[in-house]
Formats: sequence, C-alpha cells, structure tokens
Amino acid sequence: MSDKYLFTSERLGFRNWIDSDISKMIDINSNPDVMKFFPAIATKIQTAEFIDRMKLMYIEKGYCYFAVDQLKDKSFIGFIGLCYQTYKSQFTPGVDIGWRLNKKYWNNGFATEGAKKCLDYGFNKLELKEIIATAPIINIKSIRIMEKIGMNKLIEFKHPRLRSDKRLENCLCYKIKNSN
Repeated sequence: MSDKYLFTSERLGFRNWIDSDISKMIDINSNPDVMKFFPAIATKIQTAEFIDRMKLMYIEKGYCYFAVDQLKDKSFIGFIGLCYQTYKSQFTPGVDIGWRLNKKYWNNGFATEGAKKCLDYGFNKLELKEIIATAPIINIKSIRIMEKIGMNKLIEFKHPRLRSDKRLENCLCYKIKNSN
C-alpha cells in the first residue's frame, strides 16, 4: 500500500483531502445528475468548505468522507467514507457512511466496494459500535448500495435538513452494527 493511502480496497485508495481535490470535487458537485437527490448544486465555496470540514474531521476523529482514487491510474473519483452527524433525529449523533462519485465512474461497483471497505475500517480499526446511512426514499441507487453492504432499514423519517424540499424530505435511515 502506498504511503499516500490510509487504506485500500481492491481497486480504490482512501486518503485525506488535498488542495488539488477542490477543483475536481467542484466538477462533481456541479453535475446535475450527481446532485439529483440534493436540494441544490453545491457552490465552489460550499465545496471548499466541505473539504476543509472533512480534513478537520479526519484530524479530530480519524475518519471523514475520504477522498478516493482509482488505484490503476490514480484518478480521483469522488468520496466514500464516514462522517459524524449531529442533526436532530432519533438516530443521531452518530457515524454516517456516504459516497459521491464522478458520474463517469458510476455503475462499476466502486461505491459498494468502497463502502464495504469503509465499514471494515470503521468497525475493525476505529471500533465503532454501529454505522448509519440515510437517503431520500426516491434515491433507489443509494438505498440498494446500503442493502448490498449489509445494512438494514431502521426507520423512515422526515430529514430536518430537507424539510423545505417536499421531493427530498422523506428519507430512510439504514443501520449496521459491529459484529466483532
């Protein structure tokens, strides 16, 4: 494993963020298909602030939504990882697993492969007790990934951060417990 990566899966390398990722993540966040299940396309400033929050979260907690490269050519494909969530709900505060990939890397199994590796990292390296994931009910692809990685539906809820968006506010929360 390269010193560049905190850990790897078969095809992916997981690392903390670097400044050169900002423009690449801006490209991802400006794609309407990628952002279909979010209230709006993220601005350049919002993307840079997100990356700063992830860098800080990694320093403080040992995890974040990791920057992810495809190992075969070192191309940045987006993020997959863990994020501490504190918005008001019956299942927070807690550690969430999430992903957002450049559209050109969709349908290759990267999100599933990466999420499985992040669960392994969260449970075996960080010794987390459980990990959650949430998605709008209409985001069938993300829900399928949650199920593929062994998560179980916990609850349907109205997401407090999406209450102003009738299309997205109805969400599902999935959960998986550490079996170790």
